[in-house]
Amino acid sequence: MHTILAFGDSLTFGANAETGARHAFEERWPSVLGAGLGDGVRVIAEGLGGRTTVFDDFSAAADRNGARVLPTLLDTHKPLDLVIIFLGTNDLKLYLNGSAFGAAMGVKRLAEIVRTHPYGPAYPGVPKVVIVAPPLTVATEHADLQPMFAPRGDEAKLFDFFYSRIARELGGGYFNAATVATASPIDGVHLDAANTRAIGEGLVPVVKAALGL
Repeated sequence: MHTILAFGDSLTFGANAETGARHAFEERWPSVLGAGLGDGVRVIAEGLGGRTTVFDDFSAAADRNGARVLPTLLDTHKPLDLVIIFLGTNDLKLYLNGSAFGAAMGVKRLAEIVRTHPYGPAYPGVPKVVIVAPPLTVATEHADLQPMFAPRGDEAKLFDFFYSRIARELGGGYFNAATVATASPIDGVHLDAANTRAIGEGLVPVVKAALGL
């Protein structure tokens, strides 16, 4: 059995732009990925709305700093064969970081945490890492998300450049979700069911290659 940790934000959680709730379980990209990989692979979805790579955000009740919570999750779900890091959109918020480069450095740190975590003598293997660049943000009239993300729309276009470079440096897998998914103009960030499914489908060959399946 191969075990994969899908570590992300509201896109991994399955936030539905139209309803404000979650997409049905089978529509969320980790579920679609698991179905595409078939028997013998288990995908654990760890998505939290607003989660950043390494930046503090005290505007919510939950701890959104990915670097702080990742070690706990690595211990919780070990042994792991692969960790998918799918974060960065929330890093673009002006009051947190505001740049794609900063998000890429955060993703690099998360990959380092995965690779250097003390899993213990009973778990000698080190999980492989796949980095996912987020879909682009799009124009919206949403009262909250428009001022939160629209000023950094051009930064979102740089995700692919910086993230792919980090993936090459680390020798890990890479997927640009913007090649298959487009955010909904309802709020400019979140996805409809078809687009979140597309991410899961697009990741299937990337994950198979990473795991040698």
